[in-house]
Formats: sequence, C-alpha cells, structure tokens
Amino acid sequence: MPALDKHDTPLPATTVKWRFPSVHPEGRKYVVGAAAITFFAFLLHVHVLDWVLVGITIWIATFFRDPVRTTPFGDKLIIAPADGLVTMIARVPPPPELRADDGLGETECTRVSIFMSVFDVHINRSPITGRVRRIAYVPGKFVNADLDKASEDNERQHFLIEGADGLRIGMTQIAGLIARRILAFVREGDDVEAGQRIGLIRFGSRVDVYLPAGTAPKVLLGQRAIAGETVLAEVGVDATLTGVSQ
Repeated sequence: MPALDKHDTPLPATTVKWRFPSVHPEGRKYVVGAAAITFFAFLLHVHVLDWVLVGITIWIATFFRDPVRTTPFGDKLIIAPADGLVTMIARVPPPPELRADDGLGETECTRVSIFMSVFDVHINRSPITGRVRRIAYVPGKFVNADLDKASEDNERQHFLIEGADGLRIGMTQIAGLIARRILAFVREGDDVEAGQRIGLIRFGSRVDVYLPAGTAPKVLLGQRAIAGETVLAEVGVDATLTGVSQ
C-alpha cells in the first residue's frame, strides 16, 4: 500500500450500517392501539378485516418512523426541515406572524415549500443552529397542503429561529387534508442544533422555509428533500440552479 502524501486525508476506519428506524414516542400509542384492535380481530376470526388491520398497523408504524439523519456542519448552511417533494419556490412576503423588527421584516423573501405525503417521514427538524425566538400557532382550514393558499388558509405553526450571528430563519408547519394536529417539541427560548427534531405533523402536510435576502435555494422544483440532511441553501450564495427531471 503506497504511503499517504502529507496533503491526503485518510478515510475513516469505521463503516456505517443500515438499521431499522425506530418509532417516535409520539406515535407509539397509535401503533399499540392499532395492534390491539388487529389482535382482537384475529381472535374474532374476521378474515377479511383482520389482514386489512395488519396493513393499517404497519402503515401507522411506518408513518411515525424516526430515522437517524446525518446533518452537515456549516455556519452558513440552511438544512431541509422536512422530508418530501419541493413543490414551490416563490418570492413572497413573510407571514404576518414572522414580520416586525424582531422578525423577518416586511421585504419579500424566497419561500421553499416541501410537501410531505402520507408515506414520508413526518418528523420536522431545525434548519439552522440557534435559539427559538418565536412560535406562533394559527388555527385554520384543512385544504390540500400542496396549494399555494394553504400557507394562508390552513392550520399552521410558525417558528422563528435566530442564529448566533443574528441570522433569522422562518419555518412554517402547515396542516394538510387529513392532518389534524401540529406538534412542537421545543419552546420559545430553547437552543436548537441544525437537524434537531423540533416538531411533527399528522398525517400529510407541508413545511415552508423562508430564506434570507441574497440567498438562493440549492434545491430545484421536483427534487426530494431529506430532513436534517439536504442543504436547502447557503447564506449569501445567490447563484440560481438549473436542472432537469428525468
């Protein structure tokens, strides 16, 4: 084996192995309940219904899966807060709940929308490292979260997170057609790390991220984002990406 040059960096000696995702504690009661109903259906010999319930139980366990994610470090990186499809990238004013002098201001910014289907992981993660300055819950409707008007009409919850350098990032959890509860795992004043679990939406929904001025997204429409891993943007980098669906 040739000797390493002084500029070479040796590869780590360890490897990473796949492991089965755990079920988030918030979902365990639903999995247990579905499993109990399925068990009694088998006892009653309801031959068609029991196998349907088996499928539903497996789906519920899958819905609440909480896989480990590897988050890249970088003071200027903005990380995807949700799994799903990038369905909208638009220039819009920030939501009223995230404006004011201590918020995102009144100037239009780039909003990246990630749509989560019922088959995606629904744990939401912090896009940056910082302090949660504001959490604002807004009751509303339950129209299709893939529609633009869902950001104004649907039940939603806003987060304002401020980094150590004063950078403020807005993020919004938006309920969908069958989502009936939005949860936050953190409170105002809490310190969070980029990629940290901060919330959950049940059962199909959308997450919006508001990028700061002079920052363009590093994702494209139709691209799939992975919460805690995909780099949505790099602060101050305004280069627009192009690509093709194939």
